[in-house]
Order: sequence, then C-alpha cells, then structure tokens
Amino acid sequence: MSRYAAQILEAGPLALLQDKGRFGAQHLGISVSGVADRHAAGWANRLLSNPDSAPLVEICLGKFRLRFADVCHFAVTGADMHWKLNDRPLNSWCTYRASAGDVLSAAYATSGLRGYLAMRGGIVAPMICGSCATSIGDGLGGLHGDGVRLQAGDRLQVSTVDADWVSDRWVPPKFRRTYKGPIELRVVPSNQFAQFSAQSRHQFFDSSFEVAAESDRMGVRLKGTSLPDAPGSMISEAVGAGAIQVPANGLPIVLMPDCQTIGGYPKLGHVYRADLDRLAQARPGTSVQFSLGDRAEAQREWLFQTQFFSAQECA
Repeated sequence: MSRYAAQILEAGPLALLQDKGRFGAQHLGISVSGVADRHAAGWANRLLSNPDSAPLVEICLGKFRLRFADVCHFAVTGADMHWKLNDRPLNSWCTYRASAGDVLSAAYATSGLRGYLAMRGGIVAPMICGSCATSIGDGLGGLHGDGVRLQAGDRLQVSTVDADWVSDRWVPPKFRRTYKGPIELRVVPSNQFAQFSAQSRHQFFDSSFEVAAESDRMGVRLKGTSLPDAPGSMISEAVGAGAIQVPANGLPIVLMPDCQTIGGYPKLGHVYRADLDRLAQARPGTSVQFSLGDRAEAQREWLFQTQFFSAQECA
C-alpha cells in the first residue's frame, strides 16, 4: 500500500527518479541507466533501512524543492547542496523526519554534481523491465514510466509511512565523500588495448585530462592533449558503463549509466565500477588521471560495495 508523501515545487536543471538500473534488456537496445553515483545513493537507502533497489531522486546541480504531505523520514547524500528543511540547515549524509507541510530545499551544489534524496520505504513508480530507472533517451522509467524527468507539480508516493521510526542516523565520517580536487581512475585494459600504439598508451596514463562541459549521463568527455595514432572505427560491439572509448580526435570518452548498448569506437579499457561514482560527481574542469589496474581488484571492490549496500539495516 502506498501513500502520498510529497509534491515537487521546483525540479531544478535535472531531477530524475532512479534505482539500481535496468539489467537484462541490453540485447533489446535498452540502456541500463540507474543512479550515477552508487556510493551516495546506496548510503541514502541504507540509512533508511530501504532495500538497495528502492527508487530515490537523483538531483543534478540542485535548485530543488518539495513540500511534504505527510510524516516522512528521508535521507540526503552526495553533492553539497546546502539542504534546508523549512529554514533549518541540514547536514548531508544524514536522516531526518519531516512533518506535513514542511518544505525541503536544495541550493546549487558547491561541491560535487549530484545529490540523492531517499524516502523511507522507497518512492513508488511503475516497473519496466524490472526497474523504474529514468532513461530519457529510451523514453522509459520515471514517475509515469515514460522516461520524463521530474517536474514541478509531480506527486511522490512512498510504500511505507511509519511515524514512529527512529530517524537519527548518519554515515560514519570515514565513508562520507567530498568532491573537490583531482580524481584518479583505475583502468582494466580492454580487448582493444594492444591496438593503441605504445606512445598512445604511455601518454594516456601519463597525462591529465579535464572533464568537458559537454559531459552528461551518457558519457564523460575529456579535454586535453589528443592521443596519437588512435585506431579507426571498428565493427560495433557491446559496451557498458566504464568503457573508455577513443574516437578519431584522440580524446577519451568514459561511458556512464545512460550509454548506448553498442559502440564502434575502439576502447582502451574500462574504469573500475567502484571508481565511476567519483567520476559521476566530477564537475566540468575537474582534473582526471588514469592508472593501470587489474581485473581481480576491480571485481573484488565492486563485489564488496554491492554486498555492503545489499544489507538493508544500517550498522
């Protein structure tokens, strides 16, 4: 049973309903989508003892407001958006209790790019191919199942309203992230790694790039010195989030959750899935450097993260 919990007053530049993503439909050309920063989103749900698949709101850049229609326990994590409940400033990475009529607001982010708002019980939305993740390009998911971003006037329902639930919870400081300064992304070489010249591979790992303003949920484009002798286009093959494509201009593109399901650009490697969370919070101009990793480490860290957030109870 669901109940009306809140109404959006201002959606900002981009607010999306997301969950872990839509898996198993890539052969149909449907993107995985889902939250861009699984670390921040995972903590938002864990704090509320929600399943890690519970839908929540991903807010890009900020300028978001909603009014609660009923008692609701919620958590905010991710980018520093100077959250307020009515006129009271809130700390991020914590849970709170709202009463009917309270207004929650976020200013423009000053650190990071994406903030997450989870509600106790999870937001209710239609499931398509096992997920309610919003994919604007595919026209799937979201509040009404049509891939449309959240808008002012949208009413959010939650599956649980328990006024007596204890909501005084927070993420331990060592797990909270700030999103300033350069980031390093670890890379597993791809099956086209050897097709890049030794000079190109050396330059890739020895150079610093910058996040370009044209980046979005499909891919993070990087600026810098072009890699020499980039291999030409190839027959399209399956791709996924984390793949590092190098088009003819020699400037890498790191694919993100809304990426296409196939691509014809050669791939230097794949960014660790656990490291993509940091890239999802990188604002334009952020310095990015790559380092060589290995598959076993990448799989181990991803397994640890998914197992941790699959536990519903917050420690």
